[in-house]
Amino acid sequence: MIDFQFINVTPPNLDHIHNWVSEAVLNEQKILGDLALVIGTDEWLLEINQQYLQHDYFTDVITFDYCFDDVVSGDLLISLDRVFDNAQTFNVSRETELNRVIIHGVLHLCGYKDKTEEDIKIIREKEDYYLSLL
Repeated sequence: MIDFQFINVTPPNLDHIHNWVSEAVLNEQKILGDLALVIGTDEWLLEINQQYLQHDYFTDVITFDYCFDDVVSGDLLISLDRVFDNAQTFNVSRETELNRVIIHGVLHLCGYKDKTEEDIKIIREKEDYYLSLL
């Protein structure tokens, strides 16, 4: 199940997300458990970044992992402000960048990392693959 919450932002169109994320999780040989997609502002996510991760900077997504065995569960906290700024920076649509951030968080829950250059290469290829399915 995917639960959507919006904090001080206008909800974007996310009608396609449930089926798309479910298919991606299944393709990674996992089971979709409970996933919360919480979308808010830069200031809201900065507070969470400072409070829980002791990071004093804006970010596009924070993932809290509640996975067990092969069941993918967690919270994806997303700054819509960052997504929109990044879309402009990378010259892509806002929808494409939001989808990229969502699948990036889901891939983290599936076990992918982005700490090394090799990790980043792998997770980016996965993101591109799943974006191509939309």
